[in-house]
Amino acid sequence: MLSIGSVVLGVDDMERAAGFWTRALGYVPRGGEVEASFTVLVPAAGGTGVQLALMRSETAAERYPRVHLDLYATDAAAQAAEVERLLGLGAERVDWDRYPEDPDFVVLSDPEGNRFCVIDTSHD
Repeated sequence: MLSIGSVVLGVDDMERAAGFWTRALGYVPRGGEVEASFTVLVPAAGGTGVQLALMRSETAAERYPRVHLDLYATDAAAQAAEVERLLGLGAERVDWDRYPEDPDFVVLSDPEGNRFCVIDTSHD
């Protein structure tokens, strides 16, 4: 049986991307070093979660990506706080034209332009 080992994001500036995602998720580079072409980020000691790999890419981030990250917040207040924290780390709000009537998610992009969502998991 297979299992997912890592989610991989294409990035242009490895140091910038690694800096953002380590602060955003509380992850650290596996092996302690950020490599120039491929870096795997893992939960800090004792933490759990999926590995996030950053791969050097020369293609631009997609406006409507087929695959993206969903980051979970426990409720609307936590979602709002996390969105503000992520914006402070360098994320940007995305002018998303596909929001439903009463969304449980906020679309952001990382400093590399990769889209991701912050989800209010308590939303009906």
